Amino acid sequence: MNITWALLMMALGSVGVQHNGHDTDVAAALQSAVNPPITAEHTGSPSQNTTGGTSSPAPTPSATPGAADSAIQADPQPDAPKVKGIYVTAYSAGGSRMEQLLALLDNTELNSMVIDIKDDAGYITYKTDNAELQQMGKPQNFIGDINKLMTRLKKHEVYPIARIVVFKDSVLAKKNPELSFINTDGSVWKNKGGDSFVNPYNEAVWKYNVDIAKEAVKLGFKEIQFDYVRFPEGFEKRADTLKYTKSNRPRVEIIADFVKYAKAELAPLGVRVSVDIFGYAASVPAAEGIGQDFVKISKNVDVISPMVYPSHYSTGWFDVKDPDKDPYATIKGSMVDTHKKLDPLGSYKPVIRPWIQDFTASWLGSGHYVKYGKQQVEDQIRALKDENVDEYLLWNANNRYTSGVDYEQ
Repeated sequence: MNITWALLMMALGSVGVQHNGHDTDVAAALQSAVNPPITAEHTGSPSQNTTGGTSSPAPTPSATPGAADSAIQADPQPDAPKVKGIYVTAYSAGGSRMEQLLALLDNTELNSMVIDIKDDAGYITYKTDNAELQQMGKPQNFIGDINKLMTRLKKHEVYPIARIVVFKDSVLAKKNPELSFINTDGSVWKNKGGDSFVNPYNEAVWKYNVDIAKEAVKLGFKEIQFDYVRFPEGFEKRADTLKYTKSNRPRVEIIADFVKYAKAELAPLGVRVSVDIFGYAASVPAAEGIGQDFVKISKNVDVISPMVYPSHYSTGWFDVKDPDKDPYATIKGSMVDTHKKLDPLGSYKPVIRPWIQDFTASWLGSGHYVKYGKQQVEDQIRALKDENVDEYLLWNANNRYTSGVDYEQ
């Protein structure tokens, strides 16, 4: 098993990533993975400091562990179905492709859609009337009539999940640089893909994203799925040179605290909270550079969605030479590790609902991938079932899903 490569991939991970489209600082991420920084446990009140700038309070609203932990005891959606869903972009949700996607759910065992409400660029994907959200972000008209969409989903008995990309947010960073990371020349930091992130230490960022989630609940979404719940890739290499508000709390605690805060704010509204996390996180130590700890995050959500695409595992994982070519063994191995990591949580163990692969990873090169179709999707579902995981989400960035699949393997 190539642990170094695994750690690198976890540091780069996000649900929307399909390798060739994710141009990041690979060297920085690798350094983060193999040489994690030493961090001290927080004791007493945090001492505030800002690299190259003025300080401001660390985020605290409703984020006390006690409040969040008590809220997580009960499932706010006890009558929710066993979710078997697909990813739907805002463009698809607001366009002609929605007809085809609804027909897919009408005619199969699939019953849910994960729809972009705040996308990877940071755009709110519909024209909200909320003045505060308008002022903070930049709502678009990708979904022309959000209420019509929700009525349509209800008519087709679709369990609706709102995807909100949190800390990767070029729109918010550009509009409010003080909420982001600033270079020494005063410009907003960008990764090699041209994307900016906002600062997980900043309480205004927490509130903004949770306010978007609260509006999604009012619209009728039954679950909020947070993605990019992390610092930028390779962050530890630039943590002491960028200008941003911070405290002495370790990054893994800051990310976990955001999740606690979101859960505490949203649970009383009767909505589930889920988080996407890279699949490797179940098999390796915490990625302290980007602030993700599989157990700390999982303890404070209703649903955890590890992204276990076989194409994202390298040679040797789970004793498989080419994981993409053996989806059953790869998914089975990842679920064994996931249960092993989360079983100690006992009653705090969330629903495990992985993202699985319905796309072809041709970038892996000849001999290292196969064209994904009916058999490969069914092999993944069968592996999940064999490990007592009966919920899943299908990822295809273009929303073109394989036909003829038996989703009840």
